[in-house]
Amino acid sequence: MTDAILVLNAGSSSLKFAVYPAEAGDAILKGKVAGIGTDPVFSATDAQGLSLLLAGPRIPKNASDRDDLIPSLLAWLSAQRPDITFTAAGHRVVHGGLHQTGPARITHKLLADLKALVPLAPMHQPHSLAAIGCVALALPDLPQIACFDTAFHRTMPRLAQLFALPREMTDDGVLRYGFHGLSYDYISGCLPHHLGNKAKGRVIVAHLGSGASMCALKNHQSVATSMGFTALDGLMMGRRSGALDPGVVLYLMQEKGMCAADITTLLYEQSGLLGVSGISSDMKVLETSTAPEAEEAIDLFCARAAGELASLATSLGGLDAIVFTAGIGESSARVRSGICDRLGWMGVALDTSANTRNATRISAISSDIDVLVIPTDEEVVVAEATRTLTGKTP
Repeated sequence: MTDAILVLNAGSSSLKFAVYPAEAGDAILKGKVAGIGTDPVFSATDAQGLSLLLAGPRIPKNASDRDDLIPSLLAWLSAQRPDITFTAAGHRVVHGGLHQTGPARITHKLLADLKALVPLAPMHQPHSLAAIGCVALALPDLPQIACFDTAFHRTMPRLAQLFALPREMTDDGVLRYGFHGLSYDYISGCLPHHLGNKAKGRVIVAHLGSGASMCALKNHQSVATSMGFTALDGLMMGRRSGALDPGVVLYLMQEKGMCAADITTLLYEQSGLLGVSGISSDMKVLETSTAPEAEEAIDLFCARAAGELASLATSLGGLDAIVFTAGIGESSARVRSGICDRLGWMGVALDTSANTRNATRISAISSDIDVLVIPTDEEVVVAEATRTLTGKTP
């Protein structure tokens, strides 16, 4: 029998999973259920990257939420690898609040605290909690670990966390929390391999996917980030608006009669690339479109990202390197050039051929700033934390 750790990363429309050896080693298998809520599509690969699509039972096509998906996934894993015994489960949890500064073992008290944070991450927190509940129901004695996206940013100086609101609101927890922390944690750990001594310098990581944010790193720690109190702030995203004049929200309420639920749907699900283009929230679809609305959506995405990156460089007092990661950041040469071309005044220059190839280093020799493309791996961060907190680290 093989002792193993189950890692679950429950997103708003997807569920990523991975199985790692309990004590050390790379993933035994990885997979994803995409299109949750519409038409779920299941895929998985083994340790060699070979597809497991045809091996064992598939996730039911009519599955619509985690209550359906996770029991089916556990059954598939059991059929696929009957030799595996799970000794712990680790979860990516988007919001840990002000006091969670690192991974934590899940208890009834912690679950209650995390449920109270649902209004701050309504598109993500409920799904993580549902995944935790499903595992607890199926494997009630299994230790479960929560790894928080917000925890990585607790190193930000106080000024980087403050909003210009009455102090009593700040004291009540209305602060800039930041998100995508597991991704930034992973990238931070990769920097020495790619940057050498510069790894401790001034680095901005651009996590660009359906959800998008940036983080300014110095000495591997978060100094500032684009997302704030919720995962709605900052960059333009697939369906989310990003930073918005709060007066727009007041106008929509007072003049258009929109309620909080209507505005939530508008800003979280109907805006961003989808709203501006009127075509799709998927950057790949927009890049193949000839519609001027698609072109405008891409240009706006790049312009907003370049502006945010320049702003974050101020918090670092300069810039040594830029790292692109996540779905769009890793695969879209057009978006990377659309951002970097706007930063030529900072000394950023791309090697066009390297960028087109999605090479690891895409900056030109003449560039004053290193530009890299590094795939992220949130699941391995969760696995390492789970090993540590369950005493499985050798």
